[in-house]
Amino acid sequence: MKGSTLAMNKNKFVCTALLAIAFATTFTACKDKRSTGLEYARNMYDPIALNPDQPVDTTHVPSFKGHAAQIPPANTKPVGFTEYDEYPNTKEGYEAAGVSMVNPLTVDTLNLAAGKHLFTVFCSPCHGDKGDGQGHLVKIEKFSGVPAYQTGASSRGGNMVDLTAGKIYHTITYGVNNMGSHASQITPIDRWKVVMYVQQLQKGQ
Repeated sequence: MKGSTLAMNKNKFVCTALLAIAFATTFTACKDKRSTGLEYARNMYDPIALNPDQPVDTTHVPSFKGHAAQIPPANTKPVGFTEYDEYPNTKEGYEAAGVSMVNPLTVDTLNLAAGKHLFTVFCSPCHGDKGDGQGHLVKIEKFSGVPAYQTGASSRGGNMVDLTAGKIYHTITYGVNNMGSHASQITPIDRWKVVMYVQQLQKGQ
């Protein structure tokens, strides 16, 4: 009986101590409005990696130039990067691309299907699913003057139906008029798939 009483008293003491600690913790957290309370795994809140705009102590990292974001080393290229310097964003570059550039891909169902998908995602909002210049954004009057591939005239001269693969590729890469560059959105190889599909639309297929 005596042992049971001691055990009960001990349990009461432990419970009282825990309640006191919980009360003190709650009171402290409530007192300081800026306190987030107890934090577990602090390293999940403070990442080790540098933020792009974070200053860097060049004493410890002498190769850095005072900030975390660095330009690529000289004479290096990203993986998969294809240069397009041969045909600049000029009228002359456009005409040269139209004469010299040839689609390296084979016209087959896979490439055409991929080209159709990319065209639907990136081009059809303005050019329309059929390439008739009546895309959704044209119909709601966000843009106007988008020429049809079969019957329209190019703003740079000639008919849209006569545009060569190189001219279409150059336009996708650099954009023209209200159409912005899609170089950052569509890879070089995928641009050729779009070109292939556009040339099908030129034929009304």
